[in-house]
Amino acid sequence: MSTQIRHFTHLDTWQKNHDLVLKIYRLTKKFPNDELFGLVSQIRRAVCSITGNIAEGYGRYHYNDKMRFYVMARGSSSEVQNYLIIAKDLGYITDDEFNQIKVISFEGYKLICGLIQSTEKFRDF
Repeated sequence: MSTQIRHFTHLDTWQKNHDLVLKIYRLTKKFPNDELFGLVSQIRRAVCSITGNIAEGYGRYHYNDKMRFYVMARGSSSEVQNYLIIAKDLGYITDDEFNQIKVISFEGYKLICGLIQSTEKFRDF
């Protein structure tokens, strides 16, 4: 028996990316104070945008609206991956921390792609 999805928080895509949000917030707490309004702000904004766009897309009725928000979530996911590389290269996170969070980020990205593909099946309805 499959579980019916009644809220965006039931989506695996949202759940995996919400986990990423929490991990990014914890990770960025140890960044230098002078990055608070720089890299910390950017990566936190981008990671929150992932789950925000998934939630907003889920709440939209029309196909084009849903797709627009899901595609924006995918773009924000790529943006977060970019900021993580920068944080690693600047020495703000270790290689181990980077590799661990990269896996979560890539899994979240793949789930967003799957959400987009499954939504495309309903384009003509």
